Amino acid sequence: MSADAHAIVTSRMFAAARTRVWAAFCDPVVLAGWWGPAGFTNTFHEFDFRPGGVWRFTMHGPDGAAYPMDHRFSEIVAPEQFVVRHLQPGHDFTLTVTLADCAGATGITWRMLFDDPAEAARVRPFVVPANEQNLDRLETHLSGQPPAVR
Repeated sequence: MSADAHAIVTSRMFAAARTRVWAAFCDPVVLAGWWGPAGFTNTFHEFDFRPGGVWRFTMHGPDGAAYPMDHRFSEIVAPEQFVVRHLQPGHDFTLTVTLADCAGATGITWRMLFDDPAEAARVRPFVVPANEQNLDRLETHLSGQPPAVR
């Protein structure tokens, strides 16, 4: 089985400096405001943005469902990349977010590497559009526009 079977990758270019994009990930208040697919909100319980730090939060779906999340940061190289481990039995993956400086703009690569390729295949149909929505929300934040009300 190839590494690609384990991975879901999303990329986008933002018309914002890399330091500005990086800052949107570092501040838990800012991050909670845009993180997640369209219609989701977040309650952050713990956010320690450093290697070994914990990121625990609850995502609230537009249908009222609550999704508890447990993450551990394993690597942070400001303002280039961070790696976070998503801990959920049967749905374990490592997320690597890489920011590339592109002459004043920023290229982002969002790579989810699942432990189990079958799980990657199972969630791919909804994770791919959800990741795009997440990046749409980041783009809205970076543009200074108010978030869309759904």
